[in-house]
Amino acid sequence: MDNPDQNTLTHINTKNNPAMVDVSEKKTTKRIARAKSIVQLTTEITKLLNEGEIMTKKGPVFQTAIIAGTMAAKKTGELIPLCHPIGLESCDFEINTNGNDVIIDCTCSVISKTGVEMEALTGASVAALTIYDMCKAISHNIVIKETKLMAKSGGKNDFNRTN
Repeated sequence: MDNPDQNTLTHINTKNNPAMVDVSEKKTTKRIARAKSIVQLTTEITKLLNEGEIMTKKGPVFQTAIIAGTMAAKKTGELIPLCHPIGLESCDFEINTNGNDVIIDCTCSVISKTGVEMEALTGASVAALTIYDMCKAISHNIVIKETKLMAKSGGKNDFNRTN
């Protein structure tokens, strides 16, 4: 377990039913989270890279992925049933390539009583799905390899992934 002080699920109430976490007693702080998704493209798709961007009939792939990821991050409270709706202060993307891999980094921040991990994860995930959607006409042999939380700060426990 990452947090040895935490030995119960947070989204289950005393009657063993799903429930939102009560954040009313938490401190309002600046909270930041960064998530990463990796999309493995085919060599055929990678060859279409032009100055760091893939252009398809649907438009610029990475730019569209950033817009979709930002929209999704802002709607996370509507998509994840027990997630608190929060007004993001910022949602920033960095998309890079490494061979056939597209690395999507999504960083979200908020001044709130609750963190933004789910927003960062949702943003990175939807950006990855958007890349898949925009490139699938070229090949369906695209793999979304992973999505993971890389770091979070500002809450009760900070987290930094080393790998």
